[in-house]
Amino acid sequence: MIQKKSWPAACLVTALVTGLSPDPAQGPIRELTAQEAVVIDEWDVPWEGSRPRDPYVAPDGRVWFVGQTANYVARLDPADGSFQRFDLESGAGPHNLIVDDDGIVWYAGNRDAHIGRLDPTTGDIRTYPMPDPAARDPHTLVFDSRGTIWFSLQQANMIGRFDPGSGAVDLVPVPTPNSRPYGIVVDADDRPWVSEFAGGKIATIDPVTLDLREYDLGRVETRPRRLMITSDGGIWYVDFAGGLLGRLDRETGAVREYPLPGGAGARPYGMVVDEDDMIWLVETGLQPNRFIGFDTEAGELVSVTDIPSGAGSVRHMYYDAERREVWFGTDANTVGRARLP
Repeated sequence: MIQKKSWPAACLVTALVTGLSPDPAQGPIRELTAQEAVVIDEWDVPWEGSRPRDPYVAPDGRVWFVGQTANYVARLDPADGSFQRFDLESGAGPHNLIVDDDGIVWYAGNRDAHIGRLDPTTGDIRTYPMPDPAARDPHTLVFDSRGTIWFSLQQANMIGRFDPGSGAVDLVPVPTPNSRPYGIVVDADDRPWVSEFAGGKIATIDPVTLDLREYDLGRVETRPRRLMITSDGGIWYVDFAGGLLGRLDRETGAVREYPLPGGAGARPYGMVVDEDDMIWLVETGLQPNRFIGFDTEAGELVSVTDIPSGAGSVRHMYYDAERREVWFGTDANTVGRARLP
């Protein structure tokens, strides 16, 4: 039986509950009232061991996600807890998906070098292969304001652009060898920003000329995995290896880093930003994983909440601004929702 589990979770005072302290310069984490608390719900996915991940809320409110190890795309209806599965070709290895305004699902065929299109109304699936054999692993997809899809290719060391109308693909090699382009976001000017996970850098591409620029984050050991953009244009990233949250100033190249409460072993991974410029991220190096809130304007932690299933790892998250909800998949085979205060 599929179960939905809900836990109201007041913010933990880190030093008291976990024995870990945030950066003393940030001060203590303010304990939230019940009205301010994050509430986490999780739904057990009916296909065991399938690594459900990278959920995305469609215009109708249903939540789409991929089963990375079981070659499917699926959707959850949070209203009644029902799931519907759409099987992909064996070996597709879907890694990520996004949903357009017409409800069409686009997914990254990470193990079969393609971008896929699923029409949920008919169940029809169409695949668009990469034009270069070296572009073997489309990784994370994101729309710009015109509906163009930008995507990272981690092992191929490339960043791609895909036109859903024509099927055309442009590929831009990253100059730093083996830098593993990973998380990707698009700013208000339709310029993509990409974390170079193994390169200790962040890259951006001019959407007109396709010229690429890299920003060095200052430490060779930095491992930026996901990134987000705040309203002031700041590029925020999680340092998976260092247990840090960082901000890159795109104008000056200056970097500022903030220690997370889990310390060097926090392994921050999935992250989102809300309309108040609050960063929400997950520390995956601790079990259970912890859902963290950080006020970027004040530069301080405000919330720490355990994910009740333990999660194993939360790799990517989606923020639904209409409902103030953060959606995530877990290696514990659940799809989760964090309802923000």
